Amino acid sequence: MRKFLSLLLVISFVNVYSQSTVNMTGTVLDSLKKPIEVATVYLSKERDSTLVEYTMTDAKGNFKLAFNKVSEPAIFKISMVGYKDFTKKFDKGISEDIDLKTLILREYGNQLDEVVIVAEAPPIRIKKDTLEFNASSFKVRPDANLEELLKNLPGVQLDENKKITVNGKPVNEILVNGKPFFNEDGAVALENLPAEIIKKVQITDKKTKKEKFTGEKSRSDDASINITIDEDKNKGHFGRVSGGYGTEDHYESGLFLNTFNKRRKVSVIGSANNINAVGFSMDKVFDNMRTGRSRGGLTESRMFGLNFVEDVSDKLKVNGSYDYNFAETEQANKSSSTKFLPSGQFSTNSNSASLGGNEGHRGNLSVDYTGEKDAFYFSPNFSKDHTYSNSNSDQMSFDENGDKLNSSTSTNSSKSNSVSFGSSARYTRKLKQKGQFFSVEMNNSNQNSTNDALRESLTQFYQSDKADDWRRQYRQDNSTTDNYGISVEFTQPITDSLSISVGTEWSRRQSINDLQVFNYNEKEQGYTDLNVLETNRYTTIGNTVSPYVNFALNKNKYNINVTTNTQIVKNTATALYNEKWYNLDTRYVNPNVNAMFNYRLSKDNSLFAIYRYDVSYQSANQLLDITDISNPLSTTIGNPDLKPRGQHNANISYRSYNFQTRAGYSISGNVSMYDNSIVGSVIYDEDKKAISTYKNIQGNYQWGITGDWFKNSKWGEHALRYGIMLRYNQTVSNGYIDGATYTATGNTIGPRVYLTYDYGEWLSIKPSYNYNHNTTNYTNFSVDKASNFTHRFNIQTTSYWPKKVTFGNDFAYNFNSQIASGFKKDFYMWNISLAYDFYKDKFSAKVKVYDVLNQNTSSTRTIDPMQIVDSESLVLKRYAMFSITYKLNEFAGTKNKGNKGRMGGSRPMRAMSY
Repeated sequence: MRKFLSLLLVISFVNVYSQSTVNMTGTVLDSLKKPIEVATVYLSKERDSTLVEYTMTDAKGNFKLAFNKVSEPAIFKISMVGYKDFTKKFDKGISEDIDLKTLILREYGNQLDEVVIVAEAPPIRIKKDTLEFNASSFKVRPDANLEELLKNLPGVQLDENKKITVNGKPVNEILVNGKPFFNEDGAVALENLPAEIIKKVQITDKKTKKEKFTGEKSRSDDASINITIDEDKNKGHFGRVSGGYGTEDHYESGLFLNTFNKRRKVSVIGSANNINAVGFSMDKVFDNMRTGRSRGGLTESRMFGLNFVEDVSDKLKVNGSYDYNFAETEQANKSSSTKFLPSGQFSTNSNSASLGGNEGHRGNLSVDYTGEKDAFYFSPNFSKDHTYSNSNSDQMSFDENGDKLNSSTSTNSSKSNSVSFGSSARYTRKLKQKGQFFSVEMNNSNQNSTNDALRESLTQFYQSDKADDWRRQYRQDNSTTDNYGISVEFTQPITDSLSISVGTEWSRRQSINDLQVFNYNEKEQGYTDLNVLETNRYTTIGNTVSPYVNFALNKNKYNINVTTNTQIVKNTATALYNEKWYNLDTRYVNPNVNAMFNYRLSKDNSLFAIYRYDVSYQSANQLLDITDISNPLSTTIGNPDLKPRGQHNANISYRSYNFQTRAGYSISGNVSMYDNSIVGSVIYDEDKKAISTYKNIQGNYQWGITGDWFKNSKWGEHALRYGIMLRYNQTVSNGYIDGATYTATGNTIGPRVYLTYDYGEWLSIKPSYNYNHNTTNYTNFSVDKASNFTHRFNIQTTSYWPKKVTFGNDFAYNFNSQIASGFKKDFYMWNISLAYDFYKDKFSAKVKVYDVLNQNTSSTRTIDPMQIVDSESLVLKRYAMFSITYKLNEFAGTKNKGNKGRMGGSRPMRAMSY
């Protein structure tokens, strides 16, 4: 009976929905009767311009607009850049299907640049390579931020880690009015930029500063988002200040203040907490609770940041920032590992505890000058860090019969300081011919660091007559790294679509590592005895000259970019060890290739492919024939016969999005193949002490494929966004172990299903499920296979009813199979928050509980080519907290007003020709 009633309810809902939905169809042509693709078709209410529905025409000019019946006067429009809008009014609303047949859009004349049109902007528009959304056409809650607005835009996706993709293309830059908003990754803008002041969201291919100035096509597969601010709101202040205190003396506080006008922006951020929230986050519902659970250990942190942007003139812009960070973390870990050898296997159990911290200062400045013919960019940066750590650990290894092999205990304390400075500068000059330009670029980075450490350890061996290894040492490590580079390039157009660039790059890198080790002298009660076997000094100097040629072919449908260069390298490695000098000079001539292909099959479909081949070089400690005995359980010896490693990388992706169905998918594949991979060759003695060196080996590679399908649906107040993602990856690793070669083939498959349901401004439900399966097959090992899988189910619900009340619920179940005995396989993670807005919504009071069931754990299983490691570490457990947040939103012409989701009102807009 219950099944029958449920079925009847579903049928009734479908009938009601189908009876209330009408369809408007037609075909859009130009004056020559040719179809117009990606014209925006939309319907809005005459009364307040509220958007009813929109779509875009396909390649044949056809459209289908599906929406609920409209009982009041409505305006139907078709908009396309370069054409006059088509407008039709329905005075009595629309209650039945309508076929508008063929509709003609008329082109503007040659004087389009001088025409000023007073009209409302369409919800979406494609202009050349830019996808543009009219923000006011997409309804969001009154106090929504940029993140919530982006989630409502077709083709835009944000995953649980707030990584953004547009039609499957990753977004790695968010700008506001063309400039960074604190950082280019946009994390601060996502959570703090109010939706109500946003005018447009523009999405383009990400370009370098040089590409923007010269007009070159992007050589990247990443996207960039630029947020434009309403001109009448482009002056004001907004921000939030919050503070909270909870059980077990947990606390948190956050500050974000921003003041801006058309030429200047100043932002201040700050936070302090002891709930594992390193960095800055001010999520309105869950605060830092999702961040805290992803970190092992218990962390107390503080940070402060200042950022400013100044448009000195239309040509000169200055951007600078300063950051202070402090974090102290308490760690406690236990692990159980099984290492596989051709002759058998052995296991190791270990425990460790530590308390360590880092305090850092960072600053940077960028100066941009962009004229008609010249562009200059200069950006210096600096950092200063102080770190400290105190730790102790113990471990015990057993053979297959359970007999002891070796054991070790150690205590360590250290402190270090480092200072670094870097800069980059570039000058670009446009020459007489269009597309002809010259550029020169210089960069440097310089770092100096010192580390002082006290170390005590005892290592014992049980299956041989080796003496116990007892060490009590003071270690002083000084290192310096200097890098310099300069490049010169000239670009000459050959035809309207083909250009060639020639240039050369020069670089010099030098690293010096000076380690002195002193043993404790019982008689003198101090660290006075120099340990010559562990004291060493390594110097590596590399000089590289790389002449190159670049070909760029840009067509309407596709563009191809190929760069080939020859690296002429001289590496010098020098070391002082055991009072003896070691020297080795190596010279190489290697090719490098970078090729990119981008093909737009249509406005909705694109294909991108890239291939790279490059070479990486050996370090001094890998090359020099020196024995490193600093680890009592592992001795390492360099190999002068090592060759550089070559790497082939190829990626291809196909993306499709249909604006009519609001559905899209992307498929991407990648492969990496390695020449002369540098691997460790390890031999174990009878106590399983490792003696290793470095060797080259062939045959290592990895490949993977990822597919993603997603769709948006909406009817009335109901909205659904859902999709499925599937990842598969295979890694083949060849190596040497215990005097023999081995092959480990790892396979990983991970489907993910996700859904978001929104009911108007009142309710949001987000369930998701992740499955991950790892299998590794071994050749020439004591075992043939190792595998495990994990499940993760998460459901996040947010309710905004009753008015002024926000309730958040975040529940997850995690399961890890085949984890070792003594480690927890599964746990539930449940976070809740309840907030109330008061005093004209300027204040918000919140109560939240982290880890309601007190089950948080960090049990993990890692499978790599030679071992399985099960581990568990100290994590943040249950706490409750009460907090108060003050919100400041004051803009020109408005004060604490929300975005009501209205259609953009009439405003003057200068028409543009493309």
